[in-house]
Amino acid sequence: MHKDKVTGVILAGGKATRMGGLDKGLVQINGYPMIVLVMNALQPQVSKIFVNANRNKKTYGKFGHQVIADDLDGFQGPLAGMATAMKHASTEFVFTCPCDGPMLPGNIVERLYSELSRQHAEICVAHDGDRMQSVYALINCRLQESLRTYLADGGRKIENWYEKHALVQADFSKTKNCFLNVNRQSDLAEVSAHLKI
Repeated sequence: MHKDKVTGVILAGGKATRMGGLDKGLVQINGYPMIVLVMNALQPQVSKIFVNANRNKKTYGKFGHQVIADDLDGFQGPLAGMATAMKHASTEFVFTCPCDGPMLPGNIVERLYSELSRQHAEICVAHDGDRMQSVYALINCRLQESLRTYLADGGRKIENWYEKHALVQADFSKTKNCFLNVNRQSDLAEVSAHLKI
């Protein structure tokens, strides 16, 4: 079993400008904060969960998992959260996912780990058949130094950093709805409807 090798990291550190600045992980959907739905799906798949958050840290802490803030200044995006998580993790890998994707598959970590191991890669990312879902990723923690160097040099685009390493993708085209997320208030109804199915 691989779960003892993986720390789960829920990325909740952004500004959520398209949601009017609301903290997306705390926005309720079907009666629950979105991050709780993500936690419930992720917990059986990993050895430990971190919540990467830069605000409302006390509120996130009430959900029972360790909250880690970016150790890099200035809301540098999801890569900063990934780097911080690698620093704190005691496992070989981190699995990252967003706080606003409450339809997280119950087997995503297993599938990414299997594909990464099969192809002897350093990073495995989910692909929905149309595009790479870049924040749904399994990353070897030994890449922390590389990531911090990339950020220090001004890099912000996830895909550009991934391409520096042995990257593979796992095919989720048959279940692409699992990557529906809530970027705007108008997305809430659609995601809520899918969760009821």
